[in-house]
Amino acid sequence: MKLVVQVKLLPTPVQAAALEATLHACNEAAIWASRVAFEKGVRRNFALREHTYGQIKARWGLGAQAAQHVIKKTCDAYAVLRANLRAGNSGKPGSKRYRKTAEKPVVFRPHSAQPYDDRMLSWQTDQCRISIWTTAGRQRDVEFTAAPEQLDALARYRKGESDLVRRDGMWFLNATCEVPEAPLNDDPVDFLGIDLGIVNIATTSDGEITAGREINRIRVRERTLRAKLQRKNTPSAKRRLKKRRRKEARRARDINHKIAKHVVAEAERTGRGIALEDLTGIRERVRLRKSQRAAHSSWSFAQLGQFIEYKARKAGVPVVYVDPAYTSRTCAECGHIDRANRVSQAWFACRNCGFVDHADRNSSRNIRARAWELWRSGAESTAPVPSPEHIHRGGAGRKRSVTASDARCANPSLLLGG
Repeated sequence: MKLVVQVKLLPTPVQAAALEATLHACNEAAIWASRVAFEKGVRRNFALREHTYGQIKARWGLGAQAAQHVIKKTCDAYAVLRANLRAGNSGKPGSKRYRKTAEKPVVFRPHSAQPYDDRMLSWQTDQCRISIWTTAGRQRDVEFTAAPEQLDALARYRKGESDLVRRDGMWFLNATCEVPEAPLNDDPVDFLGIDLGIVNIATTSDGEITAGREINRIRVRERTLRAKLQRKNTPSAKRRLKKRRRKEARRARDINHKIAKHVVAEAERTGRGIALEDLTGIRERVRLRKSQRAAHSSWSFAQLGQFIEYKARKAGVPVVYVDPAYTSRTCAECGHIDRANRVSQAWFACRNCGFVDHADRNSSRNIRARAWELWRSGAESTAPVPSPEHIHRGGAGRKRSVTASDARCANPSLLLGG
């Protein structure tokens, strides 16, 4: 399976200036190539190369490999855009949102990621050094830092392209690694049901509860602080907003990695599979009070599910998604379904047999039972091979940044960190 290992570069000021000039040149060339592709209706790699390759090399001083990667990045962006339009992610055809997306060329940010192959980038993993091509010439002995497990993955499994990324004044390389998967456990003894929620992030059918109080409290605090700084609208407030952006997302991702790692390790240790709810489209289905909308919108259940999926594939643990309908109203003991069974957010009390349990634990037991029934009827593991059509949107308006790793991993944030 393909995973992305992210390492942090530690360039000198001269090296950083060369890297920044390279990113600017590549993305300016990509913007121009995108306009040509849009105006001429040419969206395929070889066809677009006939119209742009020579001018990109001459006008922006890019090497042959860099020019080809710029053209490929542009074509990948249009392929992702076409897939999103077809999937209805930009509204219905003919709607204002659809037209705004489809009737303008893709635009790349100045610091959008640039792919590098082995001709443009070489790794000295044992010395934590790289040699990388730039418009100012080859930059040798650029230092990088990474955790021991990341260095091990780079040394053993790195294969394919890497993406150069600049974020918040820091430089990163996202390297693709072909990590071997363990053989899938085709005969699990049972399933570990996982109920996902906002108050409790994850509750297992074994009774383990990961409370969301801390992260929810942090989200409220961050939301309040953002509103306060936005009202001030001073230069110092803007600097602080810029410094704190993505902090909440990084914390949530770290928590999701830890939960997923624990869940998969427990399932692997006990020879069980993992059962999850299929919550696709839940944001469109539910109606919420205004006070609940922010918490529901920031609920990262999809990310946690993706983390569990790829860690399970790596460990050979089967994953089954089940229909979530009535799991919170069904008694795990007698199967009686009644809205009144859910006494409160925290407690479940069956009106038929009198069974009392924590509401989320009762739901997770129902999820486990449904997964076991599906598995015995011949269902296969639904931890899918990563899809090539994932887009990382950058900023507001019509600017969209698409990285090369988007075409190799279902979610570029699935960094080897948990």
